[in-house]
Amino acid sequence: MSPLGAALLATSGLVAVPQIAFAQAAPVEQPAASAASAAPAAVPAPVGDVIRTVTVQGSQRLEADTILSYIRLRPGQTYTQVTGDQALKDLYATELFADVSIRNNGGDVVVQVKENPVINRIILEGNKRLKEDKILPEIKLAARQIFTRSKVRADVSRIIELYKRQGRFAASVEPKMVMLDQNRVDIVFEISEGPKSKVRQINILGNEKFSDGDLRGQMVTKQARFFRLFSSGTSYDPDRLAFDQQKLRQYYLTEGYADFRVVSAVAELTPDKRDFIITYVVEEGDRYKFGDVKVDSQLRDFDSDKLAANLPMKAGDWYNAKLVEDQVDALTETAGAFGYAFADVRPDFARNKDDLTMSVTFRIAEAPRTYVERVDVNGNTLTQDKVIRREFRIAEGDAFNTFQIKRSTNRIKSLGYFQEKFEVEQKPGSAPDRIILEANVEEKPTGELQLSAGFSSLESFIFQGSIRQNNFRGRGQTIGLSVDYSRYTRSVQVSFTEPYLFDKNISFGMDVYRRDQNSFNFSGQSRRNTYEQATTGFSARVGVPLTEFMSLIGRYTFNIDDVTLDQDQFYINGQCSVLRAGRYLCDAIGKRTSSILGASLVYDTLDNRVRPTRGNQVIVGADFAGLGGSVKYARVTANASKFWPVGGGFIFSVRGEGGAIKPLASRSNDPTVDDVYLTDRFFLGEPQIRGFDIRGVGPRVLRKFVGTDGTISQDRNQWQDDAIGGRYYYLTRAELEIPLGSGARELGLRPSIYVDAGAVWGITNPLTVNPNNVLYYQNTTTGVIITDTAGITPEQLAAQYSKVQYVEEYVGNSPSPRISVGIGVNWNSPFGPFRLDFARVLKKVDGDDPKTFTFNVGTQF
Repeated sequence: MSPLGAALLATSGLVAVPQIAFAQAAPVEQPAASAASAAPAAVPAPVGDVIRTVTVQGSQRLEADTILSYIRLRPGQTYTQVTGDQALKDLYATELFADVSIRNNGGDVVVQVKENPVINRIILEGNKRLKEDKILPEIKLAARQIFTRSKVRADVSRIIELYKRQGRFAASVEPKMVMLDQNRVDIVFEISEGPKSKVRQINILGNEKFSDGDLRGQMVTKQARFFRLFSSGTSYDPDRLAFDQQKLRQYYLTEGYADFRVVSAVAELTPDKRDFIITYVVEEGDRYKFGDVKVDSQLRDFDSDKLAANLPMKAGDWYNAKLVEDQVDALTETAGAFGYAFADVRPDFARNKDDLTMSVTFRIAEAPRTYVERVDVNGNTLTQDKVIRREFRIAEGDAFNTFQIKRSTNRIKSLGYFQEKFEVEQKPGSAPDRIILEANVEEKPTGELQLSAGFSSLESFIFQGSIRQNNFRGRGQTIGLSVDYSRYTRSVQVSFTEPYLFDKNISFGMDVYRRDQNSFNFSGQSRRNTYEQATTGFSARVGVPLTEFMSLIGRYTFNIDDVTLDQDQFYINGQCSVLRAGRYLCDAIGKRTSSILGASLVYDTLDNRVRPTRGNQVIVGADFAGLGGSVKYARVTANASKFWPVGGGFIFSVRGEGGAIKPLASRSNDPTVDDVYLTDRFFLGEPQIRGFDIRGVGPRVLRKFVGTDGTISQDRNQWQDDAIGGRYYYLTRAELEIPLGSGARELGLRPSIYVDAGAVWGITNPLTVNPNNVLYYQNTTTGVIITDTAGITPEQLAAQYSKVQYVEEYVGNSPSPRISVGIGVNWNSPFGPFRLDFARVLKKVDGDDPKTFTFNVGTQF
């Protein structure tokens, strides 16, 4: 062991402080550990020897006067053994010297010093879990500082403490010192991080009413098991141990055990320092019921008897402390709704151990009605004050109202301009009946420049680019430009939204766009383009609030549509061939204009529009096409959703939507031609209803090919599948979002289980080709189809006609619900948003196209 390492161990007295080893070839002079033991004793001097001079030798960086200022030896004083020893102690106390000696030569005192080295650099080795930027700011030693042993010991302890906070209790640190020239050193901390200490076992002693499993389920700390791979709750944390004791107490109190207490909680580290075993000793006590439950209100607006009658707990019910706590909050919030911002609600308990009852009296102390003195907005550097103030549902001078404060908070959060952890703070005003509201916002970037590329099971290759400013010039306006390109879709759109037009509570928005979309079907395993729809148009909308949660949005849309088919693939002699394309595709081609006037009634109480956890949303819309243009129809749609937390971090939601479209003009006298254009109908499938392929639900025409032997193919992969949509549809969904540990949340993983059900139907039965497998022929010049070949020579038949080698079947036109169940995972991966779904179809109709696995992934840069 090196001299310095031995000194460190000797002075610390702890095995946990490792030694310091010199990385040098030459031996190093042993430094002193203390003035009394390691340093040479001062040379005795005769009593009464007067100091004539005091000289410093051996100093390099420090001035002699600086060194002399640390000791009390001065010319003219009497030098003794005591004063010499004290001078040694004073010099060592500065921690500037590795060695010090004092000699007295008949009154000429010589102070010989060897200075501690200067630190050249700090080197960390072996640290992988904690990077240098996390460790170096926490330690005392740094480059160009004087090396001291005490700082080394302190830094070793500090580094070990940092690893303990990470749950790595087996971590060890060995400091080493590399000597350099000019009395400089490199300090090397060799770190052995060790494995992350897990909680191997949680033992509970003294519980009789509830099982160990029930109690462990209440704790944040979990036992390390293979299925908790992504959970951070399996790591030992002393703070979490204290929190779990409170969780146990809360659980017992909600079950009526008012005398419950945790006698002890001990965490023992296993001998290999890899895991912890936690043991709780509890004392359950007796179970209580509610006795008399009363309300004693000093507020004139509250009737104590009426309030007591509406309380959820009644005499004889099992005592529940959580219910009492919730009622304190509810009464406080109710008082706030009546303007009493500082209402004091306190429960008084009267415990009767004889009959095991707990009587509760909610006392509401007298308080003045409170008014808003002023509203302060702080922290906004870009966003104008008015953008924030107009979201407040309460103004200066209004009576205080907790519901309006909560609503204001949610509205400001929904803007998306500020950090999510935002609350309107309440502070006392200049008088007892005055309150100040403060909106202390922390702005975040609202501009978005995004380029993404990826692969989708729907679109194959995808490229998207967009630039968007959600808070343009700090006025709350939104402008954006987006471009999408994939194998089947190309679009460009420019948008602008003003939420408060002319500073009035009226929103205005406009979009100008061009969209080119290729529809497709499947011929065997190959995906084949059918028709291309090019849409050029614009849309303008105006929104007016009707109530706090309800608004009316009016809109006007003008579209120019051009639907075309590949002439080489689907045309014969310049005409769309029913034989090649199908009647439904030939009916869809052409140019048309749509002038659409619409309106939507929106009711929205969601707490967050981006990722809601509570609230409702209902949207009812109607559109009328026919105010000019060549397309005429009326369409109504409805969409409703509800979210609520169900405890334990689970979020349950139900959604439902539906729609209907009615033509207002006839397109043809042919009864097999539907009056609603193919491009205006409703379609259903992936991603709306999971478990089915894109447009995999609803009316469709299946083209089945006939073999040379006259048999019809029964392999769906060999069929041509054309979805033709419907006039009516509905879709319902129930989904439960499953919470994971904090580790998984940091990764952005959000799994869920769901049930989807829906249908689309109501189209006019189309004319199909050869439904009875009768031998058809089509004239390749005129396109005329014949079944009777009498009078036509075989030579003419072969030269002028082609044989129809398939049959078509119209299926799927049923309102019967298609039902699927599955599990999905949303992942905000480093490569962009990722969605994975596994679904199983429980019910389908003949012709539907199920699909078990779907995914969508992209990358952002």
